[in-house]
Amino acid sequence: MEWLIPVLIIVAVVAVIAIYFWVTYNSLVALGVRVDEAWSDITVQLKRRADLIPSIVETVKGYAAHERGVFENVTRARAETLSASGPVEASAAENHMQQALRSVFAVAEAYPQLQASQNYLQLQSELVDTEDKIQASRRFFNGGVRELNTKIKVFPNNLVARQLGFTGRDFFEVADGAAIAEPPRVQF
Repeated sequence: MEWLIPVLIIVAVVAVIAIYFWVTYNSLVALGVRVDEAWSDITVQLKRRADLIPSIVETVKGYAAHERGVFENVTRARAETLSASGPVEASAAENHMQQALRSVFAVAEAYPQLQASQNYLQLQSELVDTEDKIQASRRFFNGGVRELNTKIKVFPNNLVARQLGFTGRDFFEVADGAAIAEPPRVQF
């Protein structure tokens, strides 16, 4: 009977360790899925914006045909946004897109008839709404990445997470913070 107590203690310790691994693994998987979902939300909004860009460009082109370089920059930025495969690439593409959109709106400001066009005003409104959704999606994504990275880095999870194959994720950051501090200016 004396051997029963040490055996029960060992079984209890093994059970606690197994439960810890199980809970840690499941919480890391859940956080990883949340980050993947948040990234998917960002890509949906970036795609929505990329789909709006040709309509805006075509509308502005009708008034400002001689501004060819501006439209080429927007087309290039749109393609870069659509081909971005992760947060780091999307961050760089976001910076280029913001600069290109600022150029388009700067051109549009020179044409009062364009500013009064219902089609253009509606496109601008949709773009502003999409920009707001992109910012909200970015905050949600970065919050999920923060939670996941924190869970992976805290002790004793850091000992377990790497062995289970979990690594930290990149935040959706933009190199030029001033470029995205506010959405492109739209004047009605």
